Amino acid sequence: MRARKLLPCDNGVSMEKFSINIIMSKIWNRFNASREVDPVTLPNCRLIKGIETGSEDIDILPNGLAFISSGLKYPGLKSFAPEKPGEIFLMDLNEDYPRAVELRISRGFDLSSFNPHGISTFVDRDDTVYLFVVNHPHQKSTVELFKFIEDDNSLVHLKTIQHDLLTSVNDIVAMGPDSFYATNDHYFTDFILMFVEMLLGLTWSNVVYYSPGEVKEVAAGFYSANGINISPDRKYIYVADVLDHNIHVMEKHANWNLTHVKTLQLDTLVDNLSIEPHTGDIWTGCHPNAMKLFHYDPENLPASEVLRIQNILSEEPVVTRVYADNGSVLQGSSVASTYEGKLLIGTVFHRALYCEL
Repeated sequence: MRARKLLPCDNGVSMEKFSINIIMSKIWNRFNASREVDPVTLPNCRLIKGIETGSEDIDILPNGLAFISSGLKYPGLKSFAPEKPGEIFLMDLNEDYPRAVELRISRGFDLSSFNPHGISTFVDRDDTVYLFVVNHPHQKSTVELFKFIEDDNSLVHLKTIQHDLLTSVNDIVAMGPDSFYATNDHYFTDFILMFVEMLLGLTWSNVVYYSPGEVKEVAAGFYSANGINISPDRKYIYVADVLDHNIHVMEKHANWNLTHVKTLQLDTLVDNLSIEPHTGDIWTGCHPNAMKLFHYDPENLPASEVLRIQNILSEEPVVTRVYADNGSVLQGSSVASTYEGKLLIGTVFHRALYCEL
């Protein structure tokens, strides 16, 4: 008699339970829930005074002025000040002891619902500085366009951008004074459906190009498209897929479409991407174990990790762990950005760290 192949349910385990176990195992792996980090310290670091409720994204101008978004309230994540509106801070990294200064925002903008996420700057030919800010007022997605007034340490709000393709925006990279690429980190906007999307491992996240004359999807198939940035020669777009633990290199075409070039697989959850303008090195804040990030426990804090990636277009990119902490100093690192030997490390909802390399 021919032997019958045993199925998991033959051992008293229902197929339904078996399927749930498979899904949970995938979630466990996507969240890196078993990973612990060995510390990597830097000798000259200090926490930045005045930043207490997050520094989710950082963008540094060529002249050393650093913009920092703070106060993000994101579904499922901790907030140390849930009722406090978000802020944009400025640091001048040319100073010997740089400090964070909150930028004033012009009247007419709804500060009470300001919930800033990813940011990007664009310097026009006349040296006008534009700041693009992903905003989640009332848990929706908009992109706010500001003009930076340096003499006044202020931001003048120019317009709010909304579109049916900009549904769950995470990060942004400016292409002009009113155009950009943006990542949608989920397909669904409802928190429960977002969770189901993640549980099922749906690759429905995407990248959208926006300009006043054209809005279109230019890349898709991500588990959760997160950080986005552009190479110094402006030929390639880099996209971090936080739940797939990798960075995608995409070639940018004249019609703004993107085509896949390569994927760099890593062992951590990659958040925002910053580009060192002279070398093209990618600096990124990462989440070694996202389970600790989403299930916040003061006794088991979310860790921080900073990677530097050199020569990503080569066959053997060099990946260096520059900084790692178990959460005792810095919790939930989301970005790392450099300027002339100085390093800023930001977090989703915690503090920010200034280091001299």
